[in-house]
Amino acid sequence: MRAVENLRAVDRPAATVAAAVRRGLKASKADGALRGSWLGHPLHPLMVTVPIGAWVSAAVLDAGNRNDDAARKLIAIGLTAAPPTILLGLADYGELDKRQRRVGLVHAVTNAAAVGCFAASYQLRRRGRHTAGKLMSTLALTVLSTGGALGGHLSYAQGAGVHRWQAPRSIEDGTVG
Repeated sequence: MRAVENLRAVDRPAATVAAAVRRGLKASKADGALRGSWLGHPLHPLMVTVPIGAWVSAAVLDAGNRNDDAARKLIAIGLTAAPPTILLGLADYGELDKRQRRVGLVHAVTNAAAVGCFAASYQLRRRGRHTAGKLMSTLALTVLSTGGALGGHLSYAQGAGVHRWQAPRSIEDGTVG
């Protein structure tokens, strides 16, 4: 994870994406709404549970050879939930510092690759190629796990979005400790 934090080769594209996000959301009501101001919590970490849950559920069905049609539909649910999840992540991206942007960009690219693999799995399954679709989903989950680990590092190790909407706390008023 530290190697990704130090990956200077992505600084230019990472800065370009962050600047585009800031320009696109600058001083708009959508900015705070997409970043979770109304909830007091970032929305992207909440939304990721939908595609991940759908895709893991499909894998459970695949592992048990239970229901190919239901697994395909779960993959479709994950694919449908991916674009708004990506949008929420992008809204947060504009607020990251340089090291966080490095991790965030690799996280985004990795997860985009996973979404592409899930889309391929869905198409294979639609064509009746269930074994190939299951193999593609396994690859997709592996890639998604890598992206998820990067997202976890971004949040937990780097503190991206932590305490964004909470009022400052102090030792004097007893709210810390």
